[in-house]
Amino acid sequence: MIAVDAPHHQRTRHLDGCRILVVEDDFFLADDLSAALRSFGAEVIGPAATYHDGLLMLVAGGRIDVALLDINLRGEMAYPLADILLDQGVAVVLATGYDQSALPERFSHVVHVEKPFDVAMLARTLPELMRRSRPACP
Repeated sequence: MIAVDAPHHQRTRHLDGCRILVVEDDFFLADDLSAALRSFGAEVIGPAATYHDGLLMLVAGGRIDVALLDINLRGEMAYPLADILLDQGVAVVLATGYDQSALPERFSHVVHVEKPFDVAMLARTLPELMRRSRPACP
């Protein structure tokens, strides 16, 4: 498990009001990431471990401000889910082990975070990553 580096009461809740879809097939990473995002004030939708579950959460989840997507979900690529989210105006952060050059050209403008990454750092920098894709959360 990845430790989050600061006690909960010392953190800035800069993700208050943000609804974040997490699609990640590694249980421990998904759990750590979700906990870190919640500790910064986000409402986490998921995590989903498969493309199908992510799609169901998208349909049933209401407003989504940003989606953190692992591209390779147990051998199934999540590109179609990323396409749907982007078409709906949702900010997308691709969290993957793939180098940016390995991603399809249509995702060249999408923020990319290479694994392994520091979960707490990602949670802290998420508002800036979102601004690169579209305006930040309410």
